[in-house]
Amino acid sequence: MKIFRLKQIGSHARIDTKGEVHWNYDRAELIADGVVHGLGVISGLIAATTLVVLTGVFASAPEIVSVSVYVAGLMAMLSVSAAYNLWPVSPRKWMLRRFDHSAIYMLIAATYTPIITQIKDHAFAATLLCGVWGVAIIGILLKLFMPGRWDKLSVGLYLAMGWSGLIAYESVKESVPNLALWFIAAGGALYTFGVIFHAWRRLRFQNAIWHSFVLLGAACHYTAVLDVIMA
Repeated sequence: MKIFRLKQIGSHARIDTKGEVHWNYDRAELIADGVVHGLGVISGLIAATTLVVLTGVFASAPEIVSVSVYVAGLMAMLSVSAAYNLWPVSPRKWMLRRFDHSAIYMLIAATYTPIITQIKDHAFAATLLCGVWGVAIIGILLKLFMPGRWDKLSVGLYLAMGWSGLIAYESVKESVPNLALWFIAAGGALYTFGVIFHAWRRLRFQNAIWHSFVLLGAACHYTAVLDVIMA
């Protein structure tokens, strides 16, 4: 049985050696994280609506489908993350934690979708897309049915999955604008650097800082997708 506890000092969230989850954030940290998530959800809704409208006007049918997948992944991540991180400490929070971590896999695969579908070698693009979504599905199943067991490994898998697109760099370079490539790289760098704060449990406001890096990384990748669609 999971134990839920909230402390006012020693701000960090952790899983101890018995598999018990403890969320330890004081009021100021929770407010800061709430502000970050609020901005993320509101900005995400505006950005997603804008992208859907522009895609419907300027893009082809396959691009509309791929962008719809991306928008669904983006909004799922933003909304589930907000629900999980702002939910009061309770058994339901533990359940939301599963969906929050699963949504990260979904976002990574969804972000790749409109980029990979631009690759001119359709067979290679289909293989790469199946591989990305295959890993995402496996990760989601592990998070849903084996929560809390592979958290440290999952962080590495998130990063490896995120940077796996490097194997298709040459193909992507020939298929998407240079500006989009720079924003893809910038987003990956922000996510990667932000992991430092995700792991820095004893730093006050580390959760809000980490989620700020997530929003910045997501904003860069959103810009890349927008540039691809408008090219």
